[in-house]
Amino acid sequence: MKGLDAIFAPRTVAVVGASTTPGKVGHDIFANILRGGYTGTLYPVTRSGGSVLSVKAYASIGDVPDDVDLAIIILSPRLAVKAVEDSIAKGVGGIVIVSAGFREVGGEGLEIENRITAMCREAGVRLVGPNCLGVINPVAAVSMNASFSARMPASGDISFISQSGALCTAVLDFAYERDFGFSKFISTGNKADVDELDLLLYLHDDLDTKVIMLYLEELRRGHEFIEAVRNITSGDRPMPILAIKSGRTAEGARAAASHTGSLAGTDAVYDAIFEQSGIIRVDSVDELFDFANAFSYKHESVLGKQSRKDPRGNRVAIITNAGGPGILATDMTLSSGLRLAQFRKETVDELMRHLPLTANLRNPVDVIGDAPADRYERALAAVINDDGVDGALVLLTPQSMTNALGTAEAIVRIARRSNKPIISCFMGIIDVSAGVNYLQEHGYPVYRFPENAAKAFGALYRYSNWLSRRYSCSEEFPFRHDRSEASSLIRKHLQSGKTYLGELEGQELLAAYGFNIPPAEFAADEGDAAASAERIGYPVVMKIVSPQILHKSDAGGVRIGIRDAAAVKEAFRAIVENARSYDPAAGIKGVLVRKMAPAGQEVILGMNRYPIFGPLLMFGMGGIFVEVYRDVTFRLAPICRLDAREMIRHIRGHKLLEGFRGQPKADQDAIEQCIVRMSDLASDQPEIAEMDINPLIVHPEGQGATVADCRIILSQRR
Repeated sequence: MKGLDAIFAPRTVAVVGASTTPGKVGHDIFANILRGGYTGTLYPVTRSGGSVLSVKAYASIGDVPDDVDLAIIILSPRLAVKAVEDSIAKGVGGIVIVSAGFREVGGEGLEIENRITAMCREAGVRLVGPNCLGVINPVAAVSMNASFSARMPASGDISFISQSGALCTAVLDFAYERDFGFSKFISTGNKADVDELDLLLYLHDDLDTKVIMLYLEELRRGHEFIEAVRNITSGDRPMPILAIKSGRTAEGARAAASHTGSLAGTDAVYDAIFEQSGIIRVDSVDELFDFANAFSYKHESVLGKQSRKDPRGNRVAIITNAGGPGILATDMTLSSGLRLAQFRKETVDELMRHLPLTANLRNPVDVIGDAPADRYERALAAVINDDGVDGALVLLTPQSMTNALGTAEAIVRIARRSNKPIISCFMGIIDVSAGVNYLQEHGYPVYRFPENAAKAFGALYRYSNWLSRRYSCSEEFPFRHDRSEASSLIRKHLQSGKTYLGELEGQELLAAYGFNIPPAEFAADEGDAAASAERIGYPVVMKIVSPQILHKSDAGGVRIGIRDAAAVKEAFRAIVENARSYDPAAGIKGVLVRKMAPAGQEVILGMNRYPIFGPLLMFGMGGIFVEVYRDVTFRLAPICRLDAREMIRHIRGHKLLEGFRGQPKADQDAIEQCIVRMSDLASDQPEIAEMDINPLIVHPEGQGATVADCRIILSQRR
């Protein structure tokens, strides 16, 4: 048995480093496999031989009389090397090293880990760890708890991958309290060989897995990860992946000269990866379970067929027997990317026939605190059959006349007849337990609080929206970039020791990739400035040229709308004087005189290059608004036209580009082209470390976009 099957479903397991001492990892892992009902054959391996928990032990894995599929090694790094050699010689298909003291401590530990990894790869043996919790497969056919967690989880259809072993034990405890089952459970540890992508690809083919939960601290693959995972989440057999990523705070952003660098902390890279691959990011372990709950439940139809019901849209109907929870659900519904459905007149009439006069017939529907089960059933039947409703949230608070079980039975009856998702919230524990148990037994998600239910519905909608996007890069722009000219310009600047390119030098590089650059000239004095303006044509914009002054507006170094020679000379003097006052130590080279672009919406395009992941692109509202509102979105390059279109639609300021309050609609096709041009430039020219186009002035629809300012940071290729 080879590959990851040898790790998740081995027929024989050898625990190398098994111990007779309770409390030691070597003892506890062996005991957990033995007592967990493992269906295969288990062998303890310990130098002293003898027996472990009354099972005959062997001094070496080579002494085991049968073939061994999986070796679990619990030894110090130096001893682990020999154990790995012996395991490979024995012909194992997989190795799990639980022990610590390898890469995470550096030095000799790192050297030993690299040596072990090379040995395994040469032999074609898959390696999990080192420094990990282990592997658990609760499925009855295997029933293997090869970990140092004493608790074997229930069998289910959710797989969990975690980089943190400590989090694994907490999650297992949490899952036990919520009666939550798993199909596979694995801690990756140092990821010397097997990493998240290997596991995601394996679990996608696993018939026992329907949803994957993922805890990440870091990824070591970029675009390869995106392309492979995109196929998992939206291919022929789409499988939802829910991820929680540590290190989300803004402190992760490193200091940088560009707007993009200051806004694009490392976490922005992961946001981009998740967006581009279809992974749903969650903010807490609670959300991880809540969302998995919604995705993993199978809704059984009247014909007995089971399937997940994804909402076709974001229009939600809320039914409640109490006003407060209805308000909470409404608030969270709107903040989860959903909206309240507007009922048809026929729906309102139907509600009126069955609900008391005091009931609220508009969304959210309040069936009043004394609602019996049949009132819930009629209200739910009315709203779920409305063509303007994509799904429903049913809220129940326990009151003296409430029949939680009867209401749950009514929900199941309606849900089995509908192709729309219905998520319930039965608030409380004891008084609603019979209804909660009934819903869970019949495969319907139920939550304790309305905000959890609304968020879970929002996650279903986000995934449904991802599935409906029909990802395709077939509609591409027929660009013909002058790559050789761009490379030559970059090489010239680097050879002269120049790594910061201001507007004058940067525009040459952008022009090679087809950006629309208005004519501009450098002026060393006011006379040159006036002559340049005459040649360029009025009106003009004038800007300070100084390597030390990055934010020209802050220094009073920008004048716009200048229309004659006298104004040009006056502007030159004022700009230089302002710049010297702003930074007396700055080197003032002169002023750039540029043809003023026609009016339009200001947006920003940016790029920041990251190790492993490559160029991270940014798009958002430009000018000063990028710093005030930080309304930006990110993607990893290279991207296609569809990616660029989604970046534009992702920001909150997208309404401004659509023609807000009588303003002309902006040329979004031109923005798409500019984003893809920047993606191509960043992908083709690895010496570009950072880049900003701020602002890019987007003219009315059909009139293009103009680069108004730019800055580019270069670095030598490594």
